[in-house]
Amino acid sequence: MRVLFGVAHPKQVHARKNIAWELERRGHEIRFLTTDKEVTVPLLKRYGFEYKVIGKSQKKIVKKGILFAKGLFKTFRYVSEFKPDILIGGVPFLAIISRLVAKPHIMTIDTEDASFVTDFSIPFTDVVLTPISFKKDLNPNKHIRFNGYFELSYLHPNYFKPDPSSLEIANLSKDENFVIMRFVSWHAIHDLNQQGIYNLERIVKDIEDQARVLISSERKLTKSLESYRIKIPPEKIHDFLYYASAYVGEGAAMASESAILGTPSIYISTRKLGYLEELEKKYGLVYCYHDPNSGQLNGTKKVKEILTDKNIKRKWKSKRERLLSEKIDVTKFMVELIEKFPSFLSDMKEVGLLRLRAESKRVE
Repeated sequence: MRVLFGVAHPKQVHARKNIAWELERRGHEIRFLTTDKEVTVPLLKRYGFEYKVIGKSQKKIVKKGILFAKGLFKTFRYVSEFKPDILIGGVPFLAIISRLVAKPHIMTIDTEDASFVTDFSIPFTDVVLTPISFKKDLNPNKHIRFNGYFELSYLHPNYFKPDPSSLEIANLSKDENFVIMRFVSWHAIHDLNQQGIYNLERIVKDIEDQARVLISSERKLTKSLESYRIKIPPEKIHDFLYYASAYVGEGAAMASESAILGTPSIYISTRKLGYLEELEKKYGLVYCYHDPNSGQLNGTKKVKEILTDKNIKRKWKSKRERLLSEKIDVTKFMVELIEKFPSFLSDMKEVGLLRLRAESKRVE
């Protein structure tokens, strides 16, 4: 079988890598189609995947439109050459092209506010796959919810083993107090009219008296903050999140990754996402602060409180173990879904393990 994965964000590279490796191990041919955003291309290179870049991620709406038009043409050419048997979405072009080449397409999404991509792609896709925590009901004939998070496809202990030696790159040890902070660019379509941390210098200064601060940032930093930027190979970031005393930031992906790794997570953003709400309300692994005026102040207070609790890691480890006991192995699920598509879905529906509509377990 030939499988083509689309990726438009570093998180998607991480989320597909173990699935792709397992499929390759079983004899399938795997390729990736990507837009050049942050470290997507370096990650694909690092993991040894064959890939095609169809354009560079753009900030302005007009340039995004141009990228879409050119990307659609480049995608069609690449799909025509590779001749995949199934396409796994991550870029909207794949859904449209799947119809032109009459091949099945699976769309994966976990952000409710990505309405443009979702609404545009659904008419062309066969299945829309979301976590059970996803708060929107999509096309009832295509929407499938699974009991997990996409982050579990790469952070589940079956696949992720933290390496303390990675910390040496930043002159850190696993017993040292340090906080990972993440600032986003706010240029994505779903970021329109959204806000996060309004005073970067202030929050760094407020935290660094209790712990060393390391910054991951999409946006340009001031000269005073540039020295805090974490400079490590992109595939090492999860080792740092695992051993960190806490995570603080506007980035939803890193907030969920930290929580799933058992690290206290402070999310400061007006964006509200179902998977983060579940991680907060059901598992107590994340603190979400959505108020644009008080979010930074309250988030800072909470992280300072966390840093004074010597038992915090033990508490979060227990919460993490509960989460892992209740969620599925997403890599195993995805491999089986792809190999047995579409019969796998029919079998699951018959025994009630998957539902086309929301179930009572969904976070309200």
